[in-house]
Amino acid sequence: MRQCRFYILLLQLLLMVVPTKADGGDVLERIIQLPRTRGTIYTLLGKVSEQSGYLFIYDSNMINNDSVVNIRKKSCTVRQAIFEITGNRNLELKVLGNHILITRTEERTWARGGATVPSQPMYSTITGNLLDKETAEPIANASVMVLGTSLGNITNQNGEFRLHLPDSLKNAVLVFSHLGYVGQSIEASALEGRSNTLSLEPKVIPLQEVLIRLVEPKKLIREMMEYRKRNYSSVPVYLTTFYREGVQLKNKFQSLTEAVFKVYKNSALESDANDQVKLLKMSKIDNREKTDSLIAKFRSGVEACLQLDIIKGIPDFLELDTSGELYTYTSGDIVSVDNRTANIVYFEQKQGVKEPLFRGELYIDSENSALLQAQFEIHPKYVKAATRLFVLRQAHKTRLTTQKIKYTVSYKPWNGTYYIHHIRGDIYFKMRRKHVLASNPALHTWFEMVTCRIDDKNVTRFSRSERLPTHTILADTDFKYDESFWEDFNVIPLEAELSKIIEKVALKIEKTENP
Repeated sequence: MRQCRFYILLLQLLLMVVPTKADGGDVLERIIQLPRTRGTIYTLLGKVSEQSGYLFIYDSNMINNDSVVNIRKKSCTVRQAIFEITGNRNLELKVLGNHILITRTEERTWARGGATVPSQPMYSTITGNLLDKETAEPIANASVMVLGTSLGNITNQNGEFRLHLPDSLKNAVLVFSHLGYVGQSIEASALEGRSNTLSLEPKVIPLQEVLIRLVEPKKLIREMMEYRKRNYSSVPVYLTTFYREGVQLKNKFQSLTEAVFKVYKNSALESDANDQVKLLKMSKIDNREKTDSLIAKFRSGVEACLQLDIIKGIPDFLELDTSGELYTYTSGDIVSVDNRTANIVYFEQKQGVKEPLFRGELYIDSENSALLQAQFEIHPKYVKAATRLFVLRQAHKTRLTTQKIKYTVSYKPWNGTYYIHHIRGDIYFKMRRKHVLASNPALHTWFEMVTCRIDDKNVTRFSRSERLPTHTILADTDFKYDESFWEDFNVIPLEAELSKIIEKVALKIEKTENP
């Protein structure tokens, strides 16, 4: 099957913020109407946002989003409303751009009266949680970028983010964005030193029915392909990336491997020119018990991330000259991406096609035709037939069957050119153990890679001794853990459950090494 070349993951079972008045000015004294209602602090602050037009930033350790409070119907200022909803009048309120920063009064600038300024670290750390303004749900895979640079990171599945900034960028502007949301910008210095809660406002622009009929989906894809030379890099660059892969069995963490790569990224227009990977740093944790007989390992998760650059390695659903017999294409709504508009194109294999092909959606910039994001999965109806493409060898007395296979790929601009930004793949299996009744646990394997920095100066290919073979089983690779390095590097925060398990594993290792 021609499409098999794109089943790129195999498993081997062995495994411009402009500040307004510093004190808030007219905004905090603006009169709004509070209804008589009961709700969470997050929901009630949202009502203040609706009337004032300003979003909030605050330390989640200071204000509990989920606390339920009662408020009375009244007219009051924005300042008074915040005090009443939070139940705390000992707060410092400051307007920054279109945000209201809430801090404790003791967090005011401490360098007063000739006080000695303590020495500052060479970097600052920005952490927080990004939520949907309307639903309070976490926003996963949102971009956290430093304006005017190639530095950035993404939020994890719980909407959490962490960004280490060198001292030279401590006053830089951070941009938070995600498909379908209005982007937000805020000075990094306003976020330092606290666990911030921020929100993005959903922005979907529905098309009128008559306009939907005028948007020809194949035309959008053809234009996207025609403008690749204009939108994407035609010369090699270096990407510094953070990569991780994990295995979870019955929703319990089994293994986690993290690495920092320097990627020699070839021209996006040369599909036959291979990218190269150089391993810089690595860490791994294994949580298998001695009695476990199952070891799941990624044989090509690294290679998968390179091949999932679908602008460079064109998949069958973008090859319109040959995919007409395989896929149908339809147009969707227009969504907001960083205050720009993007067309959605949906694709799905035709009903008469019985092979395990893809379905998903493409987000294409309506102005410059750049592909911003793609989300796709193997069609659920045929996903079981793809098992042999993903499992290299079955473990003894164990049979795996693929249940769900999905990918997300996104691109971000830097200096007017788009580069691969984030890649994630999730593969779910159902496990059947021979001679064991009522035991069909779920096995979830996943990998992701995010671009943290782009460099286009003095780019050359790596020597043979520097290169990491992309088909390497990374979990079996020898490495020396560098604690000082991992403290400062921009990694994606672990999800809450995974973090707790890893903490237990770390304690177990510590006891073993220090009896």
